[in-house]
Amino acid sequence: MHRPRAQTRILPLLLAGAACAGCTTVGPNFTTPAAPTVQGYTRGSLPATTASAPGPLGTAQQLRQAQAVPDHWWTSFGSAKLNALVARGLHNSPTLAAAQATLRQARETYAAQAGSTLYPTVSAKLGVTRERVNSAPQGAANGASPEFNLLNAAVQVNYNFDLFGGNRRALEALEAQADYQRYQLAAARLTLAGNITTTAFAQAQAAAQLDATAMILKAQTSQLDIARKRFDIGAAARSDVLALQTQVEQTRASLPPLRNRVQQAGHLLATLVGETPDSRDVPRFALSDFTLPATMPVVVPSEALRRRPDVQASTALLHQATAQYGVAVSNLYPQINLSASLGSQALTTAALFGPGSTVWALAGQLAQPLFNAGLKAGANAAQASLQAAGANYRQTVLGALRNTADALRQLDNDAQTLRAQDAADRAAQESLALVDQQYRLGASSYVQLLVAQQQAQQARIGLIAAQAARLTDSAALDQAMGGGVLPDASAATTR
Repeated sequence: MHRPRAQTRILPLLLAGAACAGCTTVGPNFTTPAAPTVQGYTRGSLPATTASAPGPLGTAQQLRQAQAVPDHWWTSFGSAKLNALVARGLHNSPTLAAAQATLRQARETYAAQAGSTLYPTVSAKLGVTRERVNSAPQGAANGASPEFNLLNAAVQVNYNFDLFGGNRRALEALEAQADYQRYQLAAARLTLAGNITTTAFAQAQAAAQLDATAMILKAQTSQLDIARKRFDIGAAARSDVLALQTQVEQTRASLPPLRNRVQQAGHLLATLVGETPDSRDVPRFALSDFTLPATMPVVVPSEALRRRPDVQASTALLHQATAQYGVAVSNLYPQINLSASLGSQALTTAALFGPGSTVWALAGQLAQPLFNAGLKAGANAAQASLQAAGANYRQTVLGALRNTADALRQLDNDAQTLRAQDAADRAAQESLALVDQQYRLGASSYVQLLVAQQQAQQARIGLIAAQAARLTDSAALDQAMGGGVLPDASAATTR
């Protein structure tokens, strides 16, 4: 069957329009900002090895240049309980589930928009109309008005001729939004692993301080018993007994806050792994569960920034703002829409697709804004948003560099603190043992004993805090260096 030439050119014309639509894209093209040229993180050089102190948590740590932090960096602390708990958190956390769903939403939003803008939309229509026509004006006898059915079957094609790239810029913005959500997911995973790790350290610290305080209380109670016996035989004053009793009760009062810290850490660990606070499956941690990594990887600033999900998320937002500015600029230019339809029309089903029933239509529309003050203001607003995104990106980079510099300095300074605290604890314990012996023999006063007890208690609590700080500092440095590329963090989004 012969068809008019115009019919055969409808689809090629639309396809040609789709191909030509990539010729012009207004607005700036996004380029990833260049990494800072700095070679180090801090003013002055860092020691190659940190200070050391006795004990497994006093290990001297070497700072070594590395290409990346291990993916599962928390395993470097040597705790099977911690490794299992982090794995549970990464699998069960509602926070991660929400981030994953948000990422899927962003990807599907891109796919939906791409499907309706990159390609022509094709729809099929099939309809029937019952009509009655007044034929008297045409001279029909007695004004007869016959009734008949009109059947229609057609395929309609519509295409927005994206001459200046507004649709492509909009898709680029959605793609950048998906990238942003991808890096938000990576950041959520890194943060969750870090929170579980540091909370385990905090619980271990509080538990150790609780045990140490309980031992101090036991010793003070024994000393109070001795003071009471001496008072009973007239060898000590009532004021000595009251002073020691005051010290005992003050130490006893410090136990509930420490128990509270241990219990709250347990509640937090349970919720971090997606369980209720009363869960019995969440382990209790002690400082003896951990070892200090002997080597800490230090990644050069440019590579660390490339791997940090917060910096990459900020880059994606900058990309999105750049594309949205291109959309606003494209709105100032003409918009072209093409549509075409091809089908059949007949009075009976048998004749619907027969010879002579073909109908077709081809339409094009050009719309050029002549006066719309809001379009220029919209472009200006998008440009301001782009400038804000650029400033936010620079601030994120500076914050990341500062965060890393702080972690490096803390690693060294807290190692020195631990060495000093260990020396102070040893001296305080020796002093307390000596004064206690002298007090039992009547050669020291209760005032000297109280001072020795307070010094010993403060030194032991400080030593435990310094040991936990070294663990926390190591975890903080791993996170500051990007924490490795966690699963699902590097998966492609829409490309």
